Amino acid sequence: MILRHVGITVSDMDRSLGFYRDLLGLEICREMDEYGDYIDNFSGLKDVRVRTVKMKFEPFNDIMLELLCYSSHPESPDTNLNNSITQIGCSHFAVTVKDLDSLYEKLMQNDVHMMCEPQTSPDGKAKLTFCRDPDGTLIELVQML
Repeated sequence: MILRHVGITVSDMDRSLGFYRDLLGLEICREMDEYGDYIDNFSGLKDVRVRTVKMKFEPFNDIMLELLCYSSHPESPDTNLNNSITQIGCSHFAVTVKDLDSLYEKLMQNDVHMMCEPQTSPDGKAKLTFCRDPDGTLIELVQML
């Protein structure tokens, strides 16, 4: 089994693209407006309308991030920045970055909520920090040392 993509439902596609594309540097590879029986059947909902944007993690083009913004069934984002990594469900996803310190500064300059300054793991093999996307999704940023 190989991970194909991670899907994240977002409340505002343009704002989320500003974060994932413009700040984190992911590349858009496909955009679609989806609706009809196909998506209704696997979602278990009726009359679904969703904008999806698939993005590449360069240079790993086989693993993607899929952003989904439902215009037909909008939910309010849980922007509680105090929700815990211990919550049941997907707690976070991690991405490997080349220069964590530069990315950290870029994110701070753009008012991204950072959980802590970059820190080195106890074994000295990685430097990492966590941030939240515009809807509060927790992301681990890792630089291998």
